[in-house]
Amino acid sequence: MNKIRRATIFPTLLLSFFAFIMVFPLIWLVLASFKDNTELFTSLSILPKTLKLDAYIAGWTKSGKVPFSQFYLNSVKLVLGVTTGSLISCSLVAYGFSRFKFPLRKFLFFVMLSGLMIPGAVLVIPRFMLFKQFGWINTYKPFIVPAFFANQVFFVFMFFQFFRTIPIEYDESAYLDGAGSFRIFWNIIMPLSKPAIASACIFLFIWTWNDFFGPLIYINSVKNYTVSLGLKMTLDSTTSVINWNQIIAMAVMAMLPSMVVYLIAQKQFVQGITTTGLKG
Repeated sequence: MNKIRRATIFPTLLLSFFAFIMVFPLIWLVLASFKDNTELFTSLSILPKTLKLDAYIAGWTKSGKVPFSQFYLNSVKLVLGVTTGSLISCSLVAYGFSRFKFPLRKFLFFVMLSGLMIPGAVLVIPRFMLFKQFGWINTYKPFIVPAFFANQVFFVFMFFQFFRTIPIEYDESAYLDGAGSFRIFWNIIMPLSKPAIASACIFLFIWTWNDFFGPLIYINSVKNYTVSLGLKMTLDSTTSVINWNQIIAMAVMAMLPSMVVYLIAQKQFVQGITTTGLKG
């Protein structure tokens, strides 16, 4: 036993060292958010002299004409709409492909997966022109409406692979009891798919929350800015003095939701990733 412990000391120390290097920028960012603007540029100490919440209070309520709380609320609205729409539509499409046999099923599935090969940049101009004709510019409709039509092919494939690991005998037993296809989907398939749902929620939440390019293209009003655009706007300030402590504090606030969501659902997230695709 002692030999095993001694053999693992060096790998553990090495991994801990690299882990600290990876986490150090995050630690510095959090600690720097409690400093004032002067201390940021005059002190080499990582630890702040005193823990001050002034940067959080000022950055949250007084960051320009539109408070940062408005950007936060806008991001929450966008994330909830996109996540809800994608989960409903992608799971339904994946259920159809995994459980039903219909003409051209394999061909249509291949066509759908081919969408993963198309670079997103190629679709920017056609989408913008289409949404402009719809009058959706400066709204969240370009993000939320397509989400309800399973535009996230990656999650359709992920749900498809996970549904195939659920034995078909569950469906057959439910059919014998008089359950219809939708009831089987809602009462049997979805409860058994919590790991896949958790994985999809985390991916959708983080991707949508951190998305910068999409809102930059379709949102042109400051009051509709998301968190990512709000942070960029504070960096583009034309004032002579930039309150870097407020920017750092709001950067911490921008990271906080993604970290909380991952920590809450990390167990099911790992399970969903490892079990997806076990069945060929």
